[in-house]
Amino acid sequence: MLSNMTRQEKPNLKRPLRRGWTTGACATAATKAALTLLVRGESPDPVEITLPKGERPCFALAIEEHGKDQGVDWARVGIIKDAGDDPDVTHGALIVSTVRWGAPGNGIRFLAGPGVGTVTRAGLPVPPGQPAINPVPRKLMTEVIEEVSRNYGCGLDVTIEITVPGGEELAKKTWNPRLGIEGGLSILGTTGIVHPFSCSAWIHSIRSGIDVARAAGLKRVCGATGSTSEATAQTLLGLPDMAMLDMGDFVGGMLKYLRQNPVPIVVIAGGFAKMTKLSQGFMDLHSGRSQVDFQWLADRSRELGGDEALAQRILTANTAAEVLGLCQAAKLDIARVVGVGACQAALDVLRNTDMQVEVLVVGRAGEVLAHVT
Repeated sequence: MLSNMTRQEKPNLKRPLRRGWTTGACATAATKAALTLLVRGESPDPVEITLPKGERPCFALAIEEHGKDQGVDWARVGIIKDAGDDPDVTHGALIVSTVRWGAPGNGIRFLAGPGVGTVTRAGLPVPPGQPAINPVPRKLMTEVIEEVSRNYGCGLDVTIEITVPGGEELAKKTWNPRLGIEGGLSILGTTGIVHPFSCSAWIHSIRSGIDVARAAGLKRVCGATGSTSEATAQTLLGLPDMAMLDMGDFVGGMLKYLRQNPVPIVVIAGGFAKMTKLSQGFMDLHSGRSQVDFQWLADRSRELGGDEALAQRILTANTAAEVLGLCQAAKLDIARVVGVGACQAALDVLRNTDMQVEVLVVGRAGEVLAHVT
């Protein structure tokens, strides 16, 4: 997920960004190699798998071992995840699959080993009590088990245990605790491919947060543009962690999903600049994809009774923060105007629903500049 962005390395922008592989793809490749090792005593290295869209990547093995435990044969293969140029917390993690023969008739079973989480709340694609291994990786692993079974005539009664050493600590840097995934990371992926800086993974995580909140019956959720505004909103409104959606700049993606999957109230919290862009009608608040319109701010200052000299200073301001300071010095409540505009822009997206919108405009020190309901 794009929510896992913690790596500090910046890609070389002089070359095309390099794509990588999901934890689900790595787990699938490790599972195929492990079962082959269990059946034949040796495993393919590198091991090739087929992804949902037909790509056939190969993965080098990092560990390869087999043995017997309490009379049951097992084989273990690990693969180092390469996320390409995506800033993913799981880049470089060791994804390990241990395959054991199961009791006849049990079929294929998945277990969460150390570093892989367990789902504890409803609303996710996997029910509570199950390992946090998403449906597509489960399907891919099932398919490689069936492939090896066809090729070597072995049975389909196997247990697949996925382990990520250090995964419990890595998971603290992700959204998993908020989503009710405890004990480690999720094994994710819909295509098997990580596209660098793709918005899709982030949007997927926002949707998962909404699904979990709805399943829990929450009446109010909150999307914030950053950690300061999130902390202010959560403290002010007394919201549980489960209600906090990691919206980031993707207010449009959040609101569009809420339009189809509504809750009674959504709170949008953010700094003055980003809420200004929302007031202007932008639904992507990233600095590279939308800009503060200083003419718009100058016009709002005039509507509040500001003089022409102030309007001209706003037009030549360097930042939205400078505009805020100028208006505060002139005792013009431009933050509230911005909050009202942001609220209306959100309601326009949520048309034909009964949802209510609250907007919090938050200062850099976490102070509430405006609270519009």
